[in-house]
Amino acid sequence: MDTIIVKMNESDIDEEKICQAAEIIRGGGLVAFPTETVYGLGANALDPVASTKIYAAKGRPSDNPLIAHIADLEMLKPLVEEIPEAARKLMDAFWPGPMTLIFRKSDLVPKETTGGLDTVAVRYPNHKIAQALIREAGVSIAAPSANLSGKPSPTLGEHVIDDMDGRIDMIIDGGMVGMGLESTIVDVTAETPMILRPGFITKEMLQSVIGEVKIDPAILEKPTEGLRPKAPGMKYRHYAPKADFTIYRGNKNKVAEEILKQANEKAKQGFLTGIITAEEHLKLYEGKTDENISVIALGNLAHPETIANHLFQVLREFDKQGAEFIYGEAFSEDHIGQAIMNRLTKAAGYQIIDL
Repeated sequence: MDTIIVKMNESDIDEEKICQAAEIIRGGGLVAFPTETVYGLGANALDPVASTKIYAAKGRPSDNPLIAHIADLEMLKPLVEEIPEAARKLMDAFWPGPMTLIFRKSDLVPKETTGGLDTVAVRYPNHKIAQALIREAGVSIAAPSANLSGKPSPTLGEHVIDDMDGRIDMIIDGGMVGMGLESTIVDVTAETPMILRPGFITKEMLQSVIGEVKIDPAILEKPTEGLRPKAPGMKYRHYAPKADFTIYRGNKNKVAEEILKQANEKAKQGFLTGIITAEEHLKLYEGKTDENISVIALGNLAHPETIANHLFQVLREFDKQGAEFIYGEAFSEDHIGQAIMNRLTKAAGYQIIDL
């Protein structure tokens, strides 16, 4: 397949290309596009055949539900059986934005879109290109992240091109996304709403609007027979670089000392090795690493959003460098830190060592 690649940004939307992309969506094709979180791989959410094309293009398990994206609240009504009061409050507070809500689905939504479930995940993205495409298509657009299943999510157009060129009809390259982590997923079908995936909209923010909110206990734990995540997709390998990735948690000096020991040992054996740290900790590694080691800071501890924004980009950078081992620091799990550690933990295959 020849993939059409077009460039535009939010301040200069190419209406002609948006019309072309919308026509592809209506015709049952696939279009990758930027949102404020990560790039999405879009198809008509109400077309069962189009939804199955997403699974095929990504190599995604078919029981992993897709998120239906809308461009106004009127588009939500046909997709769901009811809109609970808690959902209305959350929508008023956080839509458009990086929050996905789980509703009981209507008969209009095919189970190919919902991974066989009787619920549907819906999001109203806060990105002008995404909104323009959805409005022009005239249908809700099912859009998981636009990457090959298991790889780090795409935060740059070039990431999408690396994974999807030749697999889909069109890629809209809108540059770097603003957030870099997928949306917070909240199940509003239960009596007490539950977070199924953490994101930029934190538990504290949700509680300030609707009161009690639960968190799926499997979010930061390795899935087991007795601890299965309620969001089916969370049981799968996600965000993983090609390298063997280990995270160390504890006193920053002890962590740096152990990371340097492990990284230098691998580097001396001839392996290309990466170290993930924070800007404030770079000095702990300066002048202490073998030439086969690349040290990259994700961002600033005082501004955890910068860590979130660069997380997937750095994992993909290590892939490009050919890193065979990566050693990283754990970060605070407060607020947005829970989402950061959720992604890092899964990227590392739950290899976390406490010092």
